[in-house]
Amino acid sequence: MTTTIDGIVQDSIPQFVDVLKTLSDAQIANGDDGVNLQPIIDAVEPLKQANASFQRQVRDYDALPTPGIGMIRSAYSKGETQLNDLADRVNALSNTFQILPTLLGDGQQRTYAVMAMTPSEMRSSGGLIGSVGELTASNGAVHIGDFRPNGDYLPYGIGDHSEDMKRVFTDEGPLHMSFDIRDLAVFPNTADSAVAMRSIWNRAPWGHDAPLDGVIMVDPVFLQQLIAINGNVTLPDGTVLTGDNTAEFLMNTVYQKYPESETDALFGVVASQAMKSMFSHMSMGKLYKTGEMLGTMAKGRHFTMYAFDERVEQGIQAAGFTGQIPSSETNPSVGIYLTEQNPSKMGWYIKRKAKIQRVNCDDGDLYHVEFMVHNTMTEEEAKSLPWYITGNNSNNTGKAMEKILFYAPQGGSISNLMQLGGKVDAAKETTIDGVKAYETYVQVNPGQIATFTFDVRVSPKATAPLTIDQTPMGWVDDGITYLDPKCDTK
Repeated sequence: MTTTIDGIVQDSIPQFVDVLKTLSDAQIANGDDGVNLQPIIDAVEPLKQANASFQRQVRDYDALPTPGIGMIRSAYSKGETQLNDLADRVNALSNTFQILPTLLGDGQQRTYAVMAMTPSEMRSSGGLIGSVGELTASNGAVHIGDFRPNGDYLPYGIGDHSEDMKRVFTDEGPLHMSFDIRDLAVFPNTADSAVAMRSIWNRAPWGHDAPLDGVIMVDPVFLQQLIAINGNVTLPDGTVLTGDNTAEFLMNTVYQKYPESETDALFGVVASQAMKSMFSHMSMGKLYKTGEMLGTMAKGRHFTMYAFDERVEQGIQAAGFTGQIPSSETNPSVGIYLTEQNPSKMGWYIKRKAKIQRVNCDDGDLYHVEFMVHNTMTEEEAKSLPWYITGNNSNNTGKAMEKILFYAPQGGSISNLMQLGGKVDAAKETTIDGVKAYETYVQVNPGQIATFTFDVRVSPKATAPLTIDQTPMGWVDDGITYLDPKCDTK
């Protein structure tokens, strides 16, 4: 333990100090609404090397045998928690620095469609698209155009999509997706959402003369984090949104207090103000906070992006900012993606939790996973809340109706997938755009829980514990708990 900590102090920390000193001596702000990109560009590689050194040291610490003496075991466990938390934050910051120059238009002007989505009506990559804005960046200067509600896009048709996506989300139902602007987060991969968005954008009169370089997808949790960094947003009626209440307001309160016709426009107002503040009046402190926040939000799919330039996208993808089904053998994940089949805003009431336990360490690690979907709405709320939240079908009021896709880790497999208390063969094996997946559909009444269990084998190349890539929820916590392993993982 002390040797590993000494390595961090002697090797990793001095590298970080050098990077931070160089940035602190630089002029970061470029006017009120711009960022001086050169210091960031200069810091990318040194920060990446410092992060690699730190992550390597933390992995060495994690791999130490579990101490047998209680006092030492307690100290080790506390250090493990703190180091891994810091490792996640440092990695998020490093990843953001890799993509910031691209995002901010280094060398050329870039135009992104900013798709504001609400997981209160879940789609695989997030939720229903309520409004779309335009972000234009050129050499560090950022301009945020007005956000148009989804109704402005509906006359311009549906987004491009594959036959498999049509089969899974339209033909099989029970909610038959139209693939208009509202459904463009139904794809698990951000790349597919981007292609669909561009096809609609190009048909819109404001879009065909402004070719898209990519898309940015954001949800209320991301906007709440932005507001926490940059200050409150005040709506036209005087409502003040803060770093604590924004997500709940946009995912639930707005549907109780405002007419249905105004909700998407309000979402656009908040998204516009929050995004405009993102890179304005930049300082070193704000740059660090924003950088760490972007990386953390990307990890939870509250913020994702995609660029159509293949070279640019490679960097964005390497930094973890493009949402995609499991693709890494070394950092394994199970993909679990939900799409709400009850036209409603039930997502705020759907709490998801997962338990992951390592059960075998030979011939590719084996894990047991328990995944729970809890409908926390009460029967009383189902009767009293507006139908826009609970669903307007009298037979399904307050009912969660979830289509769920399960994807195995890259180079791994899923087996023994079943729903506890449900049909043993509830999940069917399918192939979606050339990739094997499992598809199921479950209804969860108010107050009830649906639980799925399955075993996961990861690739022998895996160097990190199994995690879950999933549809984002209305809060930062991913709901994942790691149980003590049934084998000696250390």
